[in-house]
Amino acid sequence: MTLDELLEQFDEVLDSGIKIPGKKTVVDIEKLRAVVDDIRLNIPNEIKQARGIVSDRADIITTAKREADGIIRSAEERAKAIVAEQEIVKMSQEKAAEIIASAQAKSREMRKAAQDFVDDIMCRADEGLTANLGEIRKTRAALRQQVPTNNN
Repeated sequence: MTLDELLEQFDEVLDSGIKIPGKKTVVDIEKLRAVVDDIRLNIPNEIKQARGIVSDRADIITTAKREADGIIRSAEERAKAIVAEQEIVKMSQEKAAEIIASAQAKSREMRKAAQDFVDDIMCRADEGLTANLGEIRKTRAALRQQVPTNNN
């Protein structure tokens, strides 16, 4: 029997008693003692069950806290990993932008140097050709002066 059922029997024994004036009731002592004895015998079971429930509850709470802590730790680690990954991506993008800017600057520099080199060569060629053309014209003029003309 459960403790609640025994307490219900206790109430029934009290209710079945004979009422006498002055708020007193005569009850069957033997029935009352039997119910009290049954209550005493069942209290340890009820207490054991209550302790078991409290213990189970404490275990459930402890397990839940442990699992919650694990989930939180895992989430924090994942968040850190994501942040680190994003930081790496950001740093990589910045480094790539620096490399591209440097390559573009070197390309402009090399193009300018090549243009200056070609311009210098062409200028020297122009000067050389101009000097050669002058020499050719002088030589030609000199040749014309040496050859007699047949007009006589």
